[in-house]
Amino acid sequence: MVYITLFTVAFLSATLLPLGSEGLLLYDLSQNHSQILLWIFATLGNTLGSMVNYWLGLKGEIYLEEKGYLSIKKMARARSFFDRYGGWTLLLSWVPIIGDPLTFIAGVLRYNFKRFALIVAVAKGTRYAIVIFLASSLSV
Repeated sequence: MVYITLFTVAFLSATLLPLGSEGLLLYDLSQNHSQILLWIFATLGNTLGSMVNYWLGLKGEIYLEEKGYLSIKKMARARSFFDRYGGWTLLLSWVPIIGDPLTFIAGVLRYNFKRFALIVAVAKGTRYAIVIFLASSLSV
């Protein structure tokens, strides 16, 4: 149940909902649960949550344009940003506040999904690996 809870919280925190999963991860680590399993479930949940953002961006573009939330000017700016820095900007998908919108914009811009999934999984997995490493090094 511990791993499913972490997966769920990590999944929800990767969507546009204002949640964080690191606190629960640290708590679970302090309870001596398997570091590998915690890393796998947190990474998988967070990556899949980002894929939901991608899908929402992919399918929601027309709706957002109709409602006035997405203008041609905003789209051109986002496209220019992605053209300049490429999908490597998705390495920042783990960063609070900017990460979730980046994954959403990748969907709106129809960024290559396989590349998206790989880059986001690496970014999310690396973040959780660092949290686990620091927690175990500091004996949290």
